[in-house]
Amino acid sequence: MELFFLAVLVIIMATSLGSGFPVAFALPGSAIIAIALAAGSGYIFTGSVDAYFHSGGPSQWLTAGVTNLRGVYWEVERDTLIAIPLFIFMGIMLQRSKIAEDLLVTMARLFGPVPGGLGISVVFVGALLAATTGIVGATVVAMGLISLPAMLRNNYSQSLATGTIAASGTLGQIIPPSIVLIILADQLASASDQASSLRKALHKEATGELSMPSVFDVASTSAGEMFLGAFVPGIVLVLIYMTYILIFAMLRPKSAPAVHYEGNWDSQFWGNVVLTLVPPLALIFLVLGSIISGIATVNQAGAIGAAGAMIMAGYRLSDSERGTYYPAILGILGLTLIGIALGNFNMNVKSIVVTGGDMTGIWLGVFAVLLVLVSLVWSGIRVLKIDNTLHEVMIETAKTTSLVFIILLGAAMLTAAFRAFGGEELVRDFLNSLPGGFWTQFIIVMAVIFVLGFFLDFIEIAVVVVPIVAPILLADPSANITAVWLGVMIGLNIQTSFLTPPFGFALFYLRGVAPAVVKTVQIYKGVIAFICLQLLALGIVGWYPQLVNYLPNRVSLLGETAPPPRNPKLQLCLEDYVNQQLTGDSASVTAVIATARALDLSGLPKSVGKDLGNAFDDADSAIAALKEAFVANDAVKAATAEYRPQLQLVREIQKQARKRAEEAEKLRKQMNFLNSEESAGRRAELQLRIDELHAEHDGIAATIPDSWESTYKAFNALVNAENKARNTYRRLADGSYESASDFLTVINANAGFFALEDDLAALGDIIATGERQAAEDAVDALSKAFGDVEGSDEVRSALTKAERSLRDGKEDREKAAEDYAKAVAAFNEQTGWRRAAEGDLKAGVTAYVAGISDSIGARQQPKLSRDQALFIAACDASPRDLSLNF
Repeated sequence: MELFFLAVLVIIMATSLGSGFPVAFALPGSAIIAIALAAGSGYIFTGSVDAYFHSGGPSQWLTAGVTNLRGVYWEVERDTLIAIPLFIFMGIMLQRSKIAEDLLVTMARLFGPVPGGLGISVVFVGALLAATTGIVGATVVAMGLISLPAMLRNNYSQSLATGTIAASGTLGQIIPPSIVLIILADQLASASDQASSLRKALHKEATGELSMPSVFDVASTSAGEMFLGAFVPGIVLVLIYMTYILIFAMLRPKSAPAVHYEGNWDSQFWGNVVLTLVPPLALIFLVLGSIISGIATVNQAGAIGAAGAMIMAGYRLSDSERGTYYPAILGILGLTLIGIALGNFNMNVKSIVVTGGDMTGIWLGVFAVLLVLVSLVWSGIRVLKIDNTLHEVMIETAKTTSLVFIILLGAAMLTAAFRAFGGEELVRDFLNSLPGGFWTQFIIVMAVIFVLGFFLDFIEIAVVVVPIVAPILLADPSANITAVWLGVMIGLNIQTSFLTPPFGFALFYLRGVAPAVVKTVQIYKGVIAFICLQLLALGIVGWYPQLVNYLPNRVSLLGETAPPPRNPKLQLCLEDYVNQQLTGDSASVTAVIATARALDLSGLPKSVGKDLGNAFDDADSAIAALKEAFVANDAVKAATAEYRPQLQLVREIQKQARKRAEEAEKLRKQMNFLNSEESAGRRAELQLRIDELHAEHDGIAATIPDSWESTYKAFNALVNAENKARNTYRRLADGSYESASDFLTVINANAGFFALEDDLAALGDIIATGERQAAEDAVDALSKAFGDVEGSDEVRSALTKAERSLRDGKEDREKAAEDYAKAVAAFNEQTGWRRAAEGDLKAGVTAYVAGISDSIGARQQPKLSRDQALFIAACDASPRDLSLNF
């Protein structure tokens, strides 16, 4: 019956959407009606409202969608959707500021002399508007009103002209900042959590281990990572469009002729180009640059964009010549002063107050912020006065934002209902049953999304389809794709929904402003080529996931919050880097180690000398252990070709057996609801089916090859050998650096250690003759002072014991004097070897630490070097197949 009500849910949703019923009400309405019908039928026929649900009951699933959406606001970590109204405001404000008109006219003059130049200029402007406004309808309408007549007037092919304009207008869906990417990031964050649970369950079933290593887990994503991941694919798509237009113009010059600018290419022309291009480029730099550089989060960047858009509108909409640019100039001056203050002064107010530092930077920052505030208020008042623009923009922003969030709420309820009737398991079982593994599943999902794009809006696809299929795709360990790559692929696919007839919104927008001479069939013909180009870009990004993954990895690893080199997820790539360093220049590292071995350690305490000697030994052993790890890795790779087919066969058999067991368990639960005498016959039928399923389960399990157990043990032994070799290398590498680094830390603290000599000498008289409380306080203060000096624990420990002997009620001057004498003896001993180590020994150990820090000592560094970060970013951009561990 669950399948029946699942069908009812889908039919109600499809009917309501097809009839033109508002999406915001069709989605939650379908869920409520289907759940109510299932609960009522269950109560009538079985006496339980929960009978026809896959799990749980109607109240649980009715509230699940609302609860999930509330989590977006109540969980501090999930604030992604806050950026939506900010970017919507930014886009609508820039649309009203007529930036599109300025760009189109200027770029047409600039690119016109090139074959197909008008088309290329449209794509270029579309890309700029995508990175600023991101509003498809406004962009298509503006280009249709301004560029289309010019292109037709210059004998451009109607299909090329309309296709170029429609496709360029949709670039805002993939080029950040994009509302689609923000919504996808939010949906994929939830999907990643579910995929993580699925993968852990899969690992437990395959290995029997209760916990899964963190390196196998599914990584989540954020709007910032989605923006970074979509940046390069967006540029690739723009270049593909331009290349197509250029080749088309060269093959058919009469259909896309060059158009020469009739004016003069003088300073006034170039000044106009600069004045038109610089403001939107500056805004793009501020918004995307702040995200890419890690200066601002997506929400903060959205606020920057909204403020910048209002300042741009303030001077662009102004009719008066005098003072037009004053607010913008004040804003630029304020930002410049903020940059100067941050770059040249200490801006930590608390630190300045405590230490009594210079307040110049703080006052400069306050003045700069006031300038920016004056600029914003001035621009806001001006935009409000000019045609009530600010008020209208705020109203449109509120309407659009409300629409998005109501659809999100409705989609959350629909998804909950879909899961209530077992729809998610049905989809997962269908995808998992397909031959060909992950890539067959992925292609099917992409094809379904592409077809849905003919009928549904991008938001509907993102919030209805993605929560259902994304956890299944992300959980697959064979492909081990990243959430950001999946999001960008879906985003590129969804982009085609604006171009695909019969409901492609870009086609409607263009049809509304195109001249009557342009037939609708020409518009449809024109977009076909660009749909194919979008699919080509989809294929390129799918074939080269590095195009998506590299930039988020790079920004993450080079940022202030970059994970340390010891992070478990970095180890494989870090070891590849170290192996590359040793392969390319092992002689210098071994020479550094040999030089360190020749150092005279006889003047050091036995324990210190032993630790240093062991560190030098560990360095040699670490190099050998790393070689053994890669030899073991080669052995695993060699055995993989023969092992993988057997693993896939056995896992498929186990999956089929598991399906029978799960179906039998489901039927057993159904039997629990059949308690009446009238249901005895039905209970007997179910019991018979359960027995059949158990027999099928045993029969399927018996088909596992007899050689599987020995094959599994043999391959597992190779994997364990590699893991053991890598763990040995890591232990030795840490030991080779840690003791030497600790030694240098102690020697570098010599100045502070020697500075306490006079205080220690004076302490003897205080202990012998001083007043008890004063003596206790003096010993305690000096003990703490030695505690702050590296390597002086023995002195501090003796002083602490002396302090205890001076406490009230436990006073024992003789015992305190003995402990003080021990502290002096320890101090004198340390003074001797510390002074001796200041010369050649310190220099030698320093050279040793520096010589291995970029290779076997990399794990012990506080953060990755730039070269290491770039190598790991590229290495980690290629997904690793984890299926052999499952």
